[in-house]
Amino acid sequence: MTKKLKVADLPDFDMAEMLKTEEDVAHYLTLVLDENDIGEFTHALGIVARSRGMSAVAEKSGLTREALYKALRPSSQPRFDTIYKVCQALGVRLVAQSGPAPV
Repeated sequence: MTKKLKVADLPDFDMAEMLKTEEDVAHYLTLVLDENDIGEFTHALGIVARSRGMSAVAEKSGLTREALYKALRPSSQPRFDTIYKVCQALGVRLVAQSGPAPV
């Protein structure tokens, strides 16, 4: 007989723990960008920042730790310069390329 698992017994999943290499980060952010959801991309940047240490990312980006947390909430709408600073601090380069027109 198969033992039933309870959801509460499952280990918590934390995407930040999965982002070990720069390639992992680039692949993750590319997948999120492909979804065309700005809120989800902002949230993903927050996950990457957490995986690299929020204090270190805040210092490198020139933002306070509190401002970084606030800017990378899923419901936030940070300015592009904030996103750009965070990407630079994370060593991530945003690249424009041609693609299909939105439907």
